[in-house]
Amino acid sequence: MFFKNKTNYEYETKSLMEIYKDLSNPASKEFEKLLNSQFTKTANLEEGKIIAGVVNKVTENFVFLEVPGLKSEPILDINELKSMGMLDKAKVGEKISVLLERLEDKKGEVLVSASKAMKIAGWESLVASYDKGETVMGKITGRVKGGCIVEHIDTGSLMFLPGSQISDKPLKDITHLMNEPQKFALIKLDRQRGNVCCSRREVISTFKKEDKIKIVEKFKVGDLIKGAEVKGYSSFGCFFNVNGELDVLVHLQEISYSRVNHPDEVFTIGEKHDLKVISVDLEKLQVGCSVKQLTPDPFENISNYELNKTYKVKVVKLMDFGAFCELEKGLSTLLHSSELSWTKKNVSAKKMLKVNDEIDCVITEIDKEKRRVAISHRLTTENPFKAFEKKVGSEVEGIVSSKNEYSIFLKVDGLDIDAFLHCNDLTYLTNAEEELAKYKIGDKLKVKVLEVKSDEQKVRVGLRQTQPDPFDWFKGKKVKDTITVKVISTDNKGLVVRPVGMEMDFVIKKSQIAVAAADQRSTRWTGNESVDCAIAELDFEKRKAVLSIKLLEEIDRKVALDTYGSEASGKNLPFSSLSDDLKKKKKED
Repeated sequence: MFFKNKTNYEYETKSLMEIYKDLSNPASKEFEKLLNSQFTKTANLEEGKIIAGVVNKVTENFVFLEVPGLKSEPILDINELKSMGMLDKAKVGEKISVLLERLEDKKGEVLVSASKAMKIAGWESLVASYDKGETVMGKITGRVKGGCIVEHIDTGSLMFLPGSQISDKPLKDITHLMNEPQKFALIKLDRQRGNVCCSRREVISTFKKEDKIKIVEKFKVGDLIKGAEVKGYSSFGCFFNVNGELDVLVHLQEISYSRVNHPDEVFTIGEKHDLKVISVDLEKLQVGCSVKQLTPDPFENISNYELNKTYKVKVVKLMDFGAFCELEKGLSTLLHSSELSWTKKNVSAKKMLKVNDEIDCVITEIDKEKRRVAISHRLTTENPFKAFEKKVGSEVEGIVSSKNEYSIFLKVDGLDIDAFLHCNDLTYLTNAEEELAKYKIGDKLKVKVLEVKSDEQKVRVGLRQTQPDPFDWFKGKKVKDTITVKVISTDNKGLVVRPVGMEMDFVIKKSQIAVAAADQRSTRWTGNESVDCAIAELDFEKRKAVLSIKLLEEIDRKVALDTYGSEASGKNLPFSSLSDDLKKKKKED
């Protein structure tokens, strides 16, 4: 009710008071009824509630709504309806649900929002579906870190789809799933933050579970499954696919009567095998099968075989660590790679053998408790290292097959044996590493067998042992004997010398050059000089000799003292005062 001025307001008010002074007349009762109706409508309008408005006017930019009980018309921006995909509602007479944000703002206008109303209605719908455990319809609209965004089709609310919940199997490409309406299960809902996580995988698994129950119910213990395909391995067994509709497990212990460490020792992906059903679990929807129970236990025939006897076996599977062979059908044994050859190290069964090969092997172990049989192929031939022990001390020829920074390996003629030749056993004379550099792969050498360890499959040989030992020059000599040496070179550590008559060099340390510290200078020699020295130490086993000029001086001094009694003994010899007489004569002149 609007009044143009104060006079009109006072007039109208006075008139109403006169009309409704008597509340018993019909006019007063009708007014009371209308007033109560208006109060009821206003009481239902609260901020934060969703209300329905009827479009009564549409302009280029705005939509005007009529909501009974409000003192003014709520206004919606037409762009808001466009972003929500509700532009078709912008027609006179259409109903639109809005959120009543403010009954009156600073300007006296009513504030409403259609988008917020939709989100609240959508959230309430999702909460109700979550509480009831119902699925919802949605479509994947985009990808984000860790998953995808799903739009709830009914309300437009957005949900998060984790990458692990997209499907029950890894998908490299999900383009075919984008913007396609499909069912999603609500798996997590945060009421405080308003977040929802959904799952497509759970819906797929639910459908598959219903189908899987029907499939599992077909199987009974004792049934025979023909041609199941090896699908994958695990540490506890092997999975087989049956007719493309069900995966069954063959436990590790049900693969073979023989010991199996891993399914890949027996099966190959893609192979087909017959299986026997040994368990059916309708709760877990699992079917357990066995391969070994399709045949009698061959280990019951193990009493027919003896230890350390040779038998012919058939190679059935090759592995990196050896080969699985059969003594008879179903009775498998392991031929480890270390039992293939006496001489070849790190030998590969895949290079030496082929599947279906028949070879001779010796049974080395029968363990009835562990149901294990071990065999050896190399024991069917003589151990060449054992035979080679007879050659210790003799000379053999070989070819350099390989070398490293400190040794040479020789392939001994006529035998598949690699002999070890250390650089220290190459020569008596020059530097060992320099001598090693002179040899190359393919060179032929005649060496002496120094040591054979048949258990460790090792042979040590020497080249210098085939040549005369220059150290024999010291035979017949002893410590403190005097010898003459030739100075070869000098440095700050001492002298490098070579005894006259032999071809070995020795070092006289600086401290052993002279008794007097002032004379312990290697610079006193330039090279090629001959000098006498004494043998300070001599060890024929270690081929070690220590030479010393200092020791020779000490020996000579001791001889002089022993001969003349004291250092002053020379004073009593003839001409002992000659120097004094010469000085006296010079003064007189």
